[in-house]
Amino acid sequence: MTQAPAAPKAARRRHDREIVALAVPAFGALVAEPLFVMADSAIVGHLGTAQLAGLGVASALLMTAVGVFVFLAYATTAAVARRVGAGDLRAAIRQGMDGIWLALLIGAAVIAVVLPTAPALMDLFGASDTAAPYATTYLRISALGIPAMLAVLAATGVLRGLQDTKTPLYVAIAGFVANAVLNVGLVYGAGLGIAGSAWGTVIAQYGMAVVYLYVVIRGARNHGASLRPDAAGIRACAQAGAPLLVRTLSLRAILMIATAVAARLGDAEMAAHQIILSLWSLLAFALDAIAIAGQAIIGRYLGAGDAVGAREACRRMVQWGLATGVVLGLLVIAARPLFLPLFSSDSTVQDAALPALLMVALSQPICGIVFVLDGVLMGAGDGPYLAGAMLLTLAVFTPLALLVPTLGGGLTALWGAMTLMMMTRMLTLWVRSRSGRWIVTGATR
Repeated sequence: MTQAPAAPKAARRRHDREIVALAVPAFGALVAEPLFVMADSAIVGHLGTAQLAGLGVASALLMTAVGVFVFLAYATTAAVARRVGAGDLRAAIRQGMDGIWLALLIGAAVIAVVLPTAPALMDLFGASDTAAPYATTYLRISALGIPAMLAVLAATGVLRGLQDTKTPLYVAIAGFVANAVLNVGLVYGAGLGIAGSAWGTVIAQYGMAVVYLYVVIRGARNHGASLRPDAAGIRACAQAGAPLLVRTLSLRAILMIATAVAARLGDAEMAAHQIILSLWSLLAFALDAIAIAGQAIIGRYLGAGDAVGAREACRRMVQWGLATGVVLGLLVIAARPLFLPLFSSDSTVQDAALPALLMVALSQPICGIVFVLDGVLMGAGDGPYLAGAMLLTLAVFTPLALLVPTLGGGLTALWGAMTLMMMTRMLTLWVRSRSGRWIVTGATR
């Protein structure tokens, strides 16, 4: 009788080891990404206010242009992991190469759009007359690195699908260091100003892409996978990624609507919203690391035809997400007296942020479940459902958010609407996970 629980406990320990082995390095790589922008901001900030303002507008647009194509990582992770589970490493790497070729094609198309329209984009995004020339310069130069940035996304997906999150961490750290050194050297040493910052970032991004391509190409040669572009494979990657693109655009629309509503509430509320949104994004990195582990682990189980293992892994990761959310929520509550003064000494801003910050803290367990289930369904290749669920969430959130300025409640009400948005996501994802319709085994979905 005392030995009966041994198998479940052994299974939990096995899942725990897998989750930790994949999630911890993934978290490090995720945190390294925004450090690129922070390093650029710290270096360019000493050139002048106009240069820093220009960098802010240009980098926001650049990160948006790259961020909407994050499906290159997500879809590639799921597809590669399935083939790994099926024991076909050659097909797994071939699938990954198709994703990389798609990334390069998209990158070339984005460059073709951004270069001639950069001045108009700066006007559209509200760059001031003094900041616009710097913003245009930075955007035009840094846009040349978009193919490398997207190739890094796709190659990261390949390695995650191969159950390797350590290499992306090492590459991200090396890229951050190279970016910082190049920026200092080109901005001040070579006297290139903000253009030097842009060139430093471009060079660092291409360096990262070269390292990733070396790793993937070496794997392709070891397993006899072709490196040439395959039209059918690239088309299949695009079709798999299209629903995830819809999902990402819907999520970004939600964040943009929330920011627009906060701006209508007043300067203090907008400042407080920016502080809270920054914290919310930082907390998301910790939860997203578990989701990335979910993508890789679930894809591998389904590729191996192990539906039971996929269900057990899903259940365990949800427990991890919930527990992590509780811990993060408690940390936010405990740290709020120290956190807010770091960003603003204005008591009006702090008063607006405090109750909304408590709302964010209370929502973290919900966020933990949402991020994990999102990763599970991505790993299962359930993109069409994720797209539909996010469109429904957008439809629920939009009227709630737009009513906030009319009905009152200020920033706390807006973040209450954000919490309801996450609850809607949790409900749609929970219903899908319980239905079992996401469980489709085999090397392809």
